Amino acid sequence: MGLQRRADLAGAAHLELVSGVVQLRPQDAMAEAMLRGWWAQQAARGLREETVTPRERLVRRFLEYTNEYPWAWTPGHVDEWRALHPPGLHQQAHHTTVHVPAVRWNGPTQPLDDEHRWNVARRLLHDDTPPSRHRTVHSST
Repeated sequence: MGLQRRADLAGAAHLELVSGVVQLRPQDAMAEAMLRGWWAQQAARGLREETVTPRERLVRRFLEYTNEYPWAWTPGHVDEWRALHPPGLHQQAHHTTVHVPAVRWNGPTQPLDDEHRWNVARRLLHDDTPPSRHRTVHSST
């Protein structure tokens, strides 16, 4: 297979930054290109300007608050921001918190036995104890 051409997807970096131009402040240029690209991606998804504009303003305010570039943001920045800017009467918090217990996986505890893995898979596939919906993958559509 030959070289693949870069996709011209809305917000792609090569569409936002001019090739061959040396930026005076490359980090500022990159941050602006990221915001332009994000805007373009949202517009490509059919979101209206009334939706995208407040989002961009919020991100710009956060950028100004942290005085850091987006690639240097930490969860601590978000925690501080949320503590100083709780949702008020006129704005709603549109976020979902997902709690996932952290488990450190240190890799396999023994050599992997492919034959054993296939035997377990065959046994589980043909085991009638769990309902069939638990043994197969279903589409959510």
